[in-house]
Formats: sequence, structure tokens, C-alpha cells
Amino acid sequence: MENPKSWDIFCSVVDNYGDIGVCWRLSRQLAAEYGLQVRLWIDDLAAFRRIWPEIAVDREVQQSSGVEVRHWARPFPAVEAADVVVEAFACDLPDCYLHVMAARTPAPRWINLEYLSAEDWVGECHGLASPSPRLPLTRHFFFPGFAPNTGGVLQEWDLERQRRAFQLSAGAQADFWQELGMAPAHGEEARISLFCYPGSRAEELFECWHEQGPVTCLVPEGIAGEAIAVYFGQSAPPAGGALRRGSLEVRILPFLAQDRFDRLLWACDCNFVRGEDSFVRAQWALRPMVWQPYPQAEGSHLHKLAAFLRHYCHTLPAEAGSTVADFWNAWSRGKGMGAAWPAYWAQQGLLVRHAESWAAVLRNNGDLAAKLVQFCSVRL
Repeated sequence: MENPKSWDIFCSVVDNYGDIGVCWRLSRQLAAEYGLQVRLWIDDLAAFRRIWPEIAVDREVQQSSGVEVRHWARPFPAVEAADVVVEAFACDLPDCYLHVMAARTPAPRWINLEYLSAEDWVGECHGLASPSPRLPLTRHFFFPGFAPNTGGVLQEWDLERQRRAFQLSAGAQADFWQELGMAPAHGEEARISLFCYPGSRAEELFECWHEQGPVTCLVPEGIAGEAIAVYFGQSAPPAGGALRRGSLEVRILPFLAQDRFDRLLWACDCNFVRGEDSFVRAQWALRPMVWQPYPQAEGSHLHKLAAFLRHYCHTLPAEAGSTVADFWNAWSRGKGMGAAWPAYWAQQGLLVRHAESWAAVLRNNGDLAAKLVQFCSVRL
């Protein structure tokens, strides 16, 4: 099969936004840049709607951005298998669909799109084949990553141009802030976006920022509610509301569609991100960032954090690299942020320059969508 044109991407929402965030960006990019026929099967349209508001939660079939969006319902409908079938994050394809795949000649290219990781073993496992024990099908594992021998990370062809144009335009930034009901930053004000997992000890950061001031912390609605309640002694207000203590303001934002979320990252002075999708987009924002991997039992997520830090800090001066690692670890461990933040923030100028050089590394590694299309067209 040469140049497969039809693609089915299956996504089961697990962590609310990361899974569908990655799958939606990939689907849009495959349709827009490669002219492919993409069906995105998603089992939670309500979660999808939060990051892409034009999605209707009560429609089984709909079109958006050149992609056919299908509700992954049970029982699964009778459909033909696509040329390429992407099983995102080991979501397990419907058994009836697997049998349709097996009956097709030639068989579809079956891809297991894995979670993003910087661990060394990823490059060794990228592209490996796994024959089905019961059907005449072979699945290939495709690993995103931060080295040339991995699948890379997603980057649309004009992302760099869009980011640069926005960050060089005071007018575009002012318009963006106005859309959020805010004026542009003033004087020495720092604007920090905060997207974290439940249970994060952000109240320690609030205390740091209150002392540092002036700081405006921008939090998506429904995020960091526990920390806000602890620090301010009241529940977080709805989107558009704000809480203030001294020179710290915590402003609650509505959940933003993906393209507007990118602009938030571009507009802020520092971005706290989590999981996978916001993590990658923060790297393309060319701003200082702090990553929180998905918490796992027995501290496995801290190994993933350490693996990425080895890549990310490799070209930083030793002292700066240690400062970054100290604060990122404190944030993911939930203790010691107050002591580690001042040294981290003192490196702001250096971290901006480092973000630019790190983005160049990512570009040289190759774009995930391009590598996936090539993999399915040539290597299998």
C-alpha cells in the first residue's frame, strides 16, 4: 500500500485533556497539511468540547477543521477500516473493528501511538513490530520523543511563524488580553500561567509570588481549586473572576480552545504545564516553563522528569541546570517550592534564551506528523 489516504485515529479520554489534545492536534495537522481523510473516534465528547467549543456533545458524526469526528460509542458501528489505524495511548480497538481490519486486503497499517517520554529506551523501541497472536495483523509502536531516533513532537508547519508574529506585535497581544478581560501587563508585572494536577501545592507558590510581586497568575477554571481555597480561604470564583492578596492576583480563565491556549503560553512570562499536550506547546512558546508529569505510584513520574531534564538542561550552565532541576523536582514532589523558586526566577533571562535553542533541537529532531506519515508510507 503506497501513500495511504484514509486514517482512523482512536482516542479514549483518560486524563481529561492531554489525550484528546494530542489526538486533535494530530488529526487537524494530518488533514490540513497532508490532505488525508481523517476520522477521529473519541469516547468523551464533553471533554473534547472544553478544548474545542464547536464540538457538539450530542452528535454521533460531525465535521470540524477538515476532520470527521465520530463518537466512539458502544456497540461500535459497522464501518470500513481505514488505510492507517492509529490506536492512541494503548486505548484498545473495538474487537469488531479489529476483525474488519483483518478481513481487509491489504491489511491496514496499525500504529500504537505511545505516550511521550524522554527515557533512553524509547529510541530503542520506536518502530518495533508486534504481530497479533490471533489475527493476521501487525501493530507497530510509534514513540514520540526528544531525540532523533524517536517520533519527535507535533509542530504544525506555520507554528513558528504564528508565534513570532504574535510575540512581536504589541497590538496582537493587547487584543488577546482584551479578549480575556485584561489590560496588557504593566511595569514589572509578571504573568504566569498555571495548569497543574489536582493536589498540587500551589499555595506555596502563591506565597512566593505575593512576596515577589507584582504577579498575575492565570488559572484555567477548575484547576488548582484546593490550593486557591487554602491560600485565600475561599473557593475559586467562576471564569472571569479574580482573587487578590497584596501584589498577587490569581485570575480564573475559561478553558481556552487549543489555538487560544497557544497564545496564552506565548503571552505569559512563565508557564506551568502538565502531562503531554500543554508540555509540548510550552516548549514551542519560547518562554521559561515548569513541567509536571502525570503523578504515578511509587514515584515513577519522577524518573520521567529526570529523563527530560537530562535532555533539556544538557546545554545549560551547570548552576542554571541545577536550579531548574531543583525547582521542577520541588514542584512535582509537592514540597520545597518556596525555597527553590527565587533562584529559578533569577534565571529568567537565561531561560528565555535557552528556550530558543531548545526549540531548535526539537525542530532538528523532526515533526511527529511528518515522521508518522513517512513511517506509514515507506517503512512498513
